[in-house]
Amino acid sequence: MASPLLARALETTTPAVSFPKGFYWGAATAAYQIEGAWNEDGKGESIWDRFAHTPGKIKDGTNGDVACDHYHRWREDIALMRRLNLNSYRFSIAWPRIQADGKGKPNPKGLDFYSRLVDALLKARIRPLPTLYHWDLPQKLEDAGGWTNRDLAGWFADYAEIMARALGDRVQYWSLLNEPAAFLSLGYLDGTHAPGRQSILDFLRGTHVANLAQGSGYRALKAVCPQARVGSVFSMSPCEPATDSKDDRVASEHAHAITNLWFLEPALRGRYPNAFLFSPAAFMQIHRDDMDRVRAPLDFIGINLYYRTVVSAPPLGERLSNARYMLLPARMTRGQKGSKTDIGWEVWPRSLYDMVMRITRDYQRPVLEITENGCAYNDGPGADGKINDARRVDYHQQNLAELARAMRDGADVRGYHAWTLMDNFEWAEGLSQRFGLVYVDFATQKRTVKASGEWYANVASRNAVPSL
Repeated sequence: MASPLLARALETTTPAVSFPKGFYWGAATAAYQIEGAWNEDGKGESIWDRFAHTPGKIKDGTNGDVACDHYHRWREDIALMRRLNLNSYRFSIAWPRIQADGKGKPNPKGLDFYSRLVDALLKARIRPLPTLYHWDLPQKLEDAGGWTNRDLAGWFADYAEIMARALGDRVQYWSLLNEPAAFLSLGYLDGTHAPGRQSILDFLRGTHVANLAQGSGYRALKAVCPQARVGSVFSMSPCEPATDSKDDRVASEHAHAITNLWFLEPALRGRYPNAFLFSPAAFMQIHRDDMDRVRAPLDFIGINLYYRTVVSAPPLGERLSNARYMLLPARMTRGQKGSKTDIGWEVWPRSLYDMVMRITRDYQRPVLEITENGCAYNDGPGADGKINDARRVDYHQQNLAELARAMRDGADVRGYHAWTLMDNFEWAEGLSQRFGLVYVDFATQKRTVKASGEWYANVASRNAVPSL
């Protein structure tokens, strides 16, 4: 029986906003956040294993050793996807589960796990959309320099080739990297995520190696599977000037370049955008032929979007005293006018429309997929055991309305993936924030579909979203 919340939502389904036939309704996850089995069946240590095992790094003191135990419960989780009427599932492959040290012969048990997962998804008529790298770098590669070591681009290409040969006969869509701007800024510049470095030089060098890896991985996949559709996934946020002043407008364009284009422009146009006041090429150690190597004519662009960014130009005094502002003259903050999710992020559905349209205009209408969009609301079971997360229903309904508007205005969007399928280990937040359509009791591993999951299942079934 549908929950009262879902029943109310269904009452508003006329008129509804319809989506094109064949639109992908999906959910997204990441290996470290759900799989658990952190040291089973030949899996090597990742930087997130090391980081989460370090006292004080995770806010609630938890780690991903078990997480959602998806490694053992994947059949149950595919049954949940079928119940939600999904026809696409974006997941990631744990590199250290395939190559414990990030190099060398693949681990047969790791390959077998993902092969069985893909076969079961196809049997359930769910498109598998694997991401090759979603932040869990093999620790051995970090010990060798991590993303500041140029050799990593070649090791990533070798790994991409292994996966293409293992799954390419069944997987048609691939994502290369997940949010390189995020894993490098948080992991190498701010140090709040694995591996916990704090160095602007490491950040700059790492961004270039990641772009080399993106290009090399693209070619490795296409060499094995020429017909595959290969994209990459970028964290994006529309950068709005705080005021209409010229300085703030200029600052917002600098912010847009580093936030949204730093890994897209090299792939599609073989160049870095003008994010900084002066070229950081010398710090990035760009070699003679590198800008040809970073090129990757992506078949689709994945957009992960959670909030907008408000940008102002820092005063001259701050620019002179702060090394970051000397290089990037933009103060960036999350928007504050809208309501807040339980993690403190502003809800601003218009940001999805603005970002999709900006990329559509500036890159001649590329194929797009919304690969993540979601919200942390920590509602738990009521006395009846149901999770009536009305705010999450509102969030997805408003964001999907804006996405439909962008599509009417010319954007070529092929799919939408809610973050996330089920509550999981949310990086430095641990188990404290719940983004899922499915509630997970981490003590028992019991899964319960939330009201938002029921609502989303109805949307996917009808290929339409109730009007606001």
